Amino acid sequence: MSGATVELRGVTKRYGGTLAVDELSFTVPAGRICVLVGPSGCGKTTSLRMVNRLIEPTSGEILIDGQNVLREDPVVLRRRIGYVIQQVGLFPHQTVGANIATVPQLLGWSRERIRARVDELLALIGLDRGMKERYPAQLSGGERQRVGVARAMAAEPPLMLMDEPFGAVDPIVRERLQNEFLQLQRAQGITVIFVTHDIDEAIKLADRIAVMNQGRLEQYDTPAAILARPASDLVIDLLGPDRGLKRLTVTPIDLSELEHPPIVRVDESLAGARSRVDSQWRRVVVLDRNDRLVGELDREGAQGEASVRDRLRPIDATVGADQNLYDAFSQMLIHHADWVAVLDGDRFCGILTPASFVAAIQRVPAEMEGARR
Repeated sequence: MSGATVELRGVTKRYGGTLAVDELSFTVPAGRICVLVGPSGCGKTTSLRMVNRLIEPTSGEILIDGQNVLREDPVVLRRRIGYVIQQVGLFPHQTVGANIATVPQLLGWSRERIRARVDELLALIGLDRGMKERYPAQLSGGERQRVGVARAMAAEPPLMLMDEPFGAVDPIVRERLQNEFLQLQRAQGITVIFVTHDIDEAIKLADRIAVMNQGRLEQYDTPAAILARPASDLVIDLLGPDRGLKRLTVTPIDLSELEHPPIVRVDESLAGARSRVDSQWRRVVVLDRNDRLVGELDREGAQGEASVRDRLRPIDATVGADQNLYDAFSQMLIHHADWVAVLDGDRFCGILTPASFVAAIQRVPAEMEGARR
């Protein structure tokens, strides 16, 4: 399965004398997630529904992989685009399996192919195969939402449209669904256009964010670029007063920018540890011979003649090299630490200090240096 490139060119929608969407133009790269966000009534859902022609544009062009969908049969078009809404919209009189199989049946797939696809999707969304005989009323809200996503993916669409899909579930379930959806999207490579009113959800999920205002495109860029350089007061207000902290969530840990305190080996003598503690570094990092983190040792602990192993303290504040600065900052706060150790698997890479976070968010995001779409 591979995603489709989606391009909107000057798309406009009028209802009588009311302009709902005004000359909307942007491109969603194949296999990426574009999130539409903005104030209520700004045209997000209208724009989304014009892509699968549930709403017909007044003017403009909508291209999927270079083909103008306004020249297609809208029914045929919709069968190759997945669609998920907030209230899921499962057919209550059909089983989970039958709901998931809806579009493949319309496309004339064989029973064997449909059965295999339903089982595959149940596994992908983390539901037991036996669940396919249940009815929607027998599922929790989170389970119904998963089934809605599976139904949208059933015919292997290159594009999915999602309108507030996680808005009706509680915050804990919502976060879990977001995480599961991200894993699923990355594994499948589907292009997604996603509507939300929640800027935090947009920042978490999006490769590109389209900020809309009164039917117009206020700003279109990566989350990092929008957080670093909001284009207007409306965007600033939408991002909220904590946008500096939000930048941490989209800033990956850069291994080349880590700080490197002195290192001693766990089987060394305290005399060797003392020789590495100086005015800059009041503590040393303790590793084993395979560069695995064992703990830390401060100046006081390095006194005497005992071994390093006997005097070291564990380092609780650790973060994976594939995580972001927000995760690292959280660990620092949780453990009341003044540094966070960064690990690649179990290999020690370096540390982050408060100065590291300040320096990282002051750098211009790398995404902004390239050409903007």
